[in-house]
Amino acid sequence: MKKYKITVLAMLLCASLKGWAQEGSNVLGKVVDKLGNPVEGVLVSIENNPLVQVTTDRNGQFEITADKDNLLRVRTGKDDTKVVSIKDGKELTIILDFSSEKVNYGFGLNQTNAESTGAVSTVYADQIDNRSTFNVGNALYGNVAGLYTMQKTGEVWDQISSMAIRGQKTLSNSGILLVVDGLERDNAYQALNYISPEEVESVSILRDAAAVALYGFRGANGVVNIVTKRGKYKSREINFSYDHGFNYQTRIPEMADAFTYANAMNEALANDGKSARYSQDELNAFKSGKYPYLYPNVNWMDEVFRDCGTTDIATLTFRGGSTKMRYFTMLNLQNNRGFIKNADANDGYSTQSKYSRVNFRSNLDIDLTPKTRLQANISGVLNEFSRPSANGDNLIGKLYTVPSAAFPIKTENGLWGGNNTWSGDYNPVYLAQGHGYTKGHTRALYADMLLRQDLSSVTKGLGASIRVGYDNLASYWEDHRRSEKWGMQTVSQWENGEPIKFNDITGGSVGTSESAKLDWQYRSFNFQANVDWDRHFGKHDIYSMLLYTYKYDDRNGTNVTLYTQNAGWYTHYGFNNRYFADFTLMFSASNKLDPNSRWLPAPTIGLSWVISNEDFMKKQSVIDFMKLRASFGIINTDNTPYDGYWYNKMAGGGTYPVVGGNNDSNFSNGDGGWAEGQLPSLNGTVEKAYKYNLGLDVSLLKGLTFTIDGFYERRSDIWVSASGQNSSILGITSPYKNAGIVDSWGTEIGADYSKSIGDFKLRLGGTFSYNRSKVIEMLEEPKAYDYLTQTGKPLGQIWGLQAIGHFVDQADIDNSTPQQFGPVKPGDIKYKDVNDDGVINSNDMIPMGYSSAWPEIYYGFNVGLEWKGLGFDASFQGVANYTAWLTSSVYRPLINNTSISQYAYDNRWTPENPTARFPRLTTENVDNNTQNSSVWLQDRSFLKLRNCEIYYKLPSSWLNKIKMKTAKVYVRGTDLFSIDKIDLSDPEAIGDVWPATRSIHIGFSLGI
Repeated sequence: MKKYKITVLAMLLCASLKGWAQEGSNVLGKVVDKLGNPVEGVLVSIENNPLVQVTTDRNGQFEITADKDNLLRVRTGKDDTKVVSIKDGKELTIILDFSSEKVNYGFGLNQTNAESTGAVSTVYADQIDNRSTFNVGNALYGNVAGLYTMQKTGEVWDQISSMAIRGQKTLSNSGILLVVDGLERDNAYQALNYISPEEVESVSILRDAAAVALYGFRGANGVVNIVTKRGKYKSREINFSYDHGFNYQTRIPEMADAFTYANAMNEALANDGKSARYSQDELNAFKSGKYPYLYPNVNWMDEVFRDCGTTDIATLTFRGGSTKMRYFTMLNLQNNRGFIKNADANDGYSTQSKYSRVNFRSNLDIDLTPKTRLQANISGVLNEFSRPSANGDNLIGKLYTVPSAAFPIKTENGLWGGNNTWSGDYNPVYLAQGHGYTKGHTRALYADMLLRQDLSSVTKGLGASIRVGYDNLASYWEDHRRSEKWGMQTVSQWENGEPIKFNDITGGSVGTSESAKLDWQYRSFNFQANVDWDRHFGKHDIYSMLLYTYKYDDRNGTNVTLYTQNAGWYTHYGFNNRYFADFTLMFSASNKLDPNSRWLPAPTIGLSWVISNEDFMKKQSVIDFMKLRASFGIINTDNTPYDGYWYNKMAGGGTYPVVGGNNDSNFSNGDGGWAEGQLPSLNGTVEKAYKYNLGLDVSLLKGLTFTIDGFYERRSDIWVSASGQNSSILGITSPYKNAGIVDSWGTEIGADYSKSIGDFKLRLGGTFSYNRSKVIEMLEEPKAYDYLTQTGKPLGQIWGLQAIGHFVDQADIDNSTPQQFGPVKPGDIKYKDVNDDGVINSNDMIPMGYSSAWPEIYYGFNVGLEWKGLGFDASFQGVANYTAWLTSSVYRPLINNTSISQYAYDNRWTPENPTARFPRLTTENVDNNTQNSSVWLQDRSFLKLRNCEIYYKLPSSWLNKIKMKTAKVYVRGTDLFSIDKIDLSDPEAIGDVWPATRSIHIGFSLGI
């Protein structure tokens, strides 16, 4: 009997094993990106049993044991997620498309595009790390919707792009918030400048209320969220890249030669009713070049700058992990040598503009237990930079303002050139080569740690996180200065066209000096804590979070410590993967605000409808994904008029003449007094942003993605001065009031098309952003005419007089409408009498052009082609509805002994050229001609080829033989050309500034 029972049990066990074997089977699959490239290190798990998991290999393939009714969850190293069903008997090909891409809001809140309700646009590493830039900010021109990025010229370490999201929206601070891996980093201290493109996984632009709500005060103007690279599951990658660049200054304004300058100076003096500076003999000497030490002709740009500078970028990365730990480590070396000619002419030191930087980053993800996860990030930066002379010597300004005829570079006796009009400290070559150098050092540490605990043992879906971060930055300057004697010989008498008597002019002294200082220091501490609950109930998905954040900022100085806190509740609800809703309620406080304006509520709501998941969309094959989004929210800000605005203040007053001191006749020696300062701004509140957004995301035809957003925002309670409402007779400095109102609105479009046909790959993309604003209220003082008020006009609106030509002669002046800007002469600008009151004055100023700060239209587009590893990429970026002021000495020459550009000389008024663009030449400040007017405005729109690359990827069949994964060589160009309406210079380098540059790069990358 016992033997019979054992036999029956064995048979039942076999039957159950057979049934299990029939239910479970090996599922084969492959994970690829939207271009068809295999994705390695992807975690594939059973949806309801995450302990059953595998990872994809280098070919993107995987094999997992699963039932036919199971769902597979696919998650990449950058947390892109997709859930797919198993197709019975078929090998799966899982495409990580638009709907599965991660939307990273920060604070550990990651959603797919399918779930997200916020307006978030994202650009990924493949479109960032192909531009050969030193920092990630200069890789964001036109490739992400909603972000306005404008280039800055200058020394390499100063080339920090300026950014705005959805343009300018307020009368106060419009600065964006920079977030790196979920922690706020202060961009005022160059945090963006210290992040290299090679370490970045993605950059997301958070634009609407639903997207920025969790950031409290700081999120009102939008958020740039940078996510750095992290490790991959069960993989190992080692990559090395090297890039060498040749840099060239482009569109340097041509300055007039000595003969042209001397004639222009004589002409200007004649126009001013003064005698000529240069005699005919001297003009002849300038023209002939016979006496280069007496009558020089120096092209200062050519003498100071060499033709080419160089850059080098080398990067080594390690990336990989196991099922318990993931890692990403990067070492990045950068070097730049600038354009200074003969920088090594001195023994022992160089005056070259140089920049060297070392970046180190290590990101770790460790599963301490199945329910406890640790994340640790550390980034360190060391850089060194040097320039000739010091910034205060203004080398670049003197290159534009010192005439070519001023003095020789050096005299025949070897003295640096200089004279009584332009001393030796004005000599650009001396400043570039002989005046010593200054050197700067910056060190930066960014460190943070996150501990994540699964609390499902308390209740299913419960979790908690704690995160701390610490930043410490400091910059030091060394000044190694050298001074030299200067001089030149001048002619005091001519005879028969030859100089016969001379004067020697000398000045300066020989010496050296050394100094060093702490330039600035910045420290920051971040603390974040949250408790969240994530559950699925049939067709219902709920995620809810309680969040608290604290940030401490401090820099060298007094009364500069800033504390901010946020506390809030966030809930995300989804029904049947079709309908989603987000609700956020935040409370924020800052020590910048008066105590009664802290902890005010800021609610937001976001809604989305995934139309493509509806039953009526199942039978069509054109639209792969379609989602409609809408959001509304109130975001408070901590913009204030000044520190301590709610206090009564006393300030130093003038002297009391009734107590004249020891000398009764000298009342200026009277005792000082106290005066009431600016009146306190009482009963205030906070500036508020009421944000509305409507958006549509569509993916169709297995490769085309399209997004469009329309937005409207009202800023209210903006702090504005009440001086426009108070008479100056009161003798007070008016307080500020929460009375300002600004409306802004616009649209943003993004499109991307990716297609692979055999060995051919195509990628097309573009972004378009438009915004406009209108000032509704700013407590503006009454104006004589409505068109003079800024109220009702866009932010940054330019006002000017409408020029209608130039005065031809005295008769024309006598018969024209009087202009009340001082005396005028023939060749001065003639203006339109807008209000027909018989006189031209400031009441004839009218709105014209657009803002000179930010364009209204910002766009970009790109094209990429690849065939059997041979590829081509090009990226263009442009702006429109953008205005430039032409007010530098390049356009207003000769005043205060400055030089003249050839462009200004060719376009000056003369009796023979009465329709010239610019007025007559003069050596004086003629108030009539320097009024803001249409003469000095120029359309600043442009279209630039930002990046162009030709590359070749070696075939995998070759690489497999030497156990390598990837190898690529390329030639790349940046900022190769610009189509614009600026005649003299690059549209992003107008005036007495460093010229723009273009670059050619050659490089390679290897992966094993």
